[in-house]
Amino acid sequence: MKTVELLAPAKDCASAMAAVDYGADAVYIGGARFGARRAAGNSVEEIARAAEYAHRFGVRVHATLNTLLWDSELADAERQARELIAAGVDALIVQDMALRRMNLPVELHASTQVSVRTPAMARFLGEAGFARVILERALSLEEIRAVCAATEAEVECFVHGAICVGYSGRCFLSRSLSERSGNRGACSQPCRLPWDLTDGAGRAVLKSKHLLSVRDLDLSERLGDLLDAGVASFKIEGRLKDTNYIRNVVAAYRRAVDEALAVRPALRRSSAGVSVPDFEPDPSKSFTRGESQYFFDGKRRGVASFDTPKAVGERIGRVARVEGRAFRLEKPADLAPGDGICFVSDGELVGTNVNAADAGRIVPNRLEGIGLGTEIFRNYDHRFNKLLAASRTRRTIRVTAHIEVSADGVRLTYVDCEGARAEASRSVALDLARDPAANAASLRTQAAKSGDTIFVVGEVRVDGAERFVPASLMAELRREGLERLLAARMQLSRPHRILPENPAARYPSETVAAEENVTNRLAEAFYRDHGVKRIEPPLELAPSCAGARVMRSAYCIRREIGECLREHPRLRGELYIERGAHRYRLEFDCQQCEMNLICENK
Repeated sequence: MKTVELLAPAKDCASAMAAVDYGADAVYIGGARFGARRAAGNSVEEIARAAEYAHRFGVRVHATLNTLLWDSELADAERQARELIAAGVDALIVQDMALRRMNLPVELHASTQVSVRTPAMARFLGEAGFARVILERALSLEEIRAVCAATEAEVECFVHGAICVGYSGRCFLSRSLSERSGNRGACSQPCRLPWDLTDGAGRAVLKSKHLLSVRDLDLSERLGDLLDAGVASFKIEGRLKDTNYIRNVVAAYRRAVDEALAVRPALRRSSAGVSVPDFEPDPSKSFTRGESQYFFDGKRRGVASFDTPKAVGERIGRVARVEGRAFRLEKPADLAPGDGICFVSDGELVGTNVNAADAGRIVPNRLEGIGLGTEIFRNYDHRFNKLLAASRTRRTIRVTAHIEVSADGVRLTYVDCEGARAEASRSVALDLARDPAANAASLRTQAAKSGDTIFVVGEVRVDGAERFVPASLMAELRREGLERLLAARMQLSRPHRILPENPAARYPSETVAAEENVTNRLAEAFYRDHGVKRIEPPLELAPSCAGARVMRSAYCIRREIGECLREHPRLRGELYIERGAHRYRLEFDCQQCEMNLICENK
């Protein structure tokens, strides 16, 4: 039976454990170095702790080593990879093909930084020994379906969280502005900054707008479509998010994935355990720039957030009346003291707190900018976040128990939902019970206790209740049995697709472009061995990005502002985005329906 995975981010060990508790089938976490989120690094010891906890439930741990490597870093990268493998990680997520050449005894996943967008690329990576490919976030359902059909590798797809506006691993915008590079784990996120849109004569078309900032992804209602397309892993973005975000979003997607699986009996989740959150999950109450399905149903406008790159949160309503230092909304809302609210004023997002809310009258900390018709959003729900912080949801494994009693002793056997079993027994003379029915009830009660373990005992079968077993003896057997069951669970065989590199696999092109960044000798050998004849000097190592394409994107500013060249644009000629001394020419490839940024920095 094919398994399906809900994959959650983890900033650190605590986040990883929270992701496990609230229903993730796998977590991804960064090592100390070479991860695409430099601020989310962890020691090998922390990752070992996370893996030990996760493996109790059959939850996998994927470690990220998904940055480009210099020749001088290859030995350090290999050393870290082997340390992570020894710590118990189940897969490495990699961008640089040098790691494919290190003969690592672990499953390899091609990071979204590899920018898999075509069936041909996915097919090649599967043939080259990658167990999984992680797709670019801008693909449509039709494109995802085609990729799944083309490769033997598993396909992983982002379903929630922030979207990189440029193709992942092919963006050099940050690198062109500073020493910080997204391909080295230190993106400065210039796509979230305000820019001016200007024409060829230098006239402003739009002033100080967040022209490259797109809304966050939310495909929670499309998981069934993705399952039917062949996707094996649903990925939540957010390795820099806090534990409350993990609890809420993972719990919400656990429910959504389970609902999609319930009507697809040929599929099952890839880990074990039951997580019942003690709150009602609602992703709109966690960090979001506004939900979007991006280009899932094809390229369209309305995916950007020109006014702000910040979390907007959930829409509350419009202001119907202003009364002194307070306001009322058109419809009742459940705002409460301590909530954070925001609104757009003069083209900028403004935030404030709620000081009081009573009978529909809302008193903000500051009223400036709030007037009749102002649209109000709540970007911090104080009561909900208190619930999340206080949440104590436990993930549990269902087990059954069998007690066998004879004149010569007693044996207690536990079997869990995945077939792991453990026994605890004593050879001891046992007297006849005065009341066999009461004795049987007591034995069931003792065997059903699970304390602070991960187990929940359901059915308990008793044979031989005519012999009395002291409660103290049953308590010893129960503790031993459950300890041994946990040890047995840790020894369960889990699938790992550690695949060889097929030397006959052919790269889809005879040329590796500068934007694909071959930055070390092992990666160069990899591409040449797979049929590449020309490798362009990597843009990542270029002394300047001037004149180079620093971003390629399925997103298009022209389309977003209603000036698509395929339709009837009024805005003709060259267009640029500018910020201070930085200037980029917009190049529109209408055949591919893509936008490029060409660096023309002064």
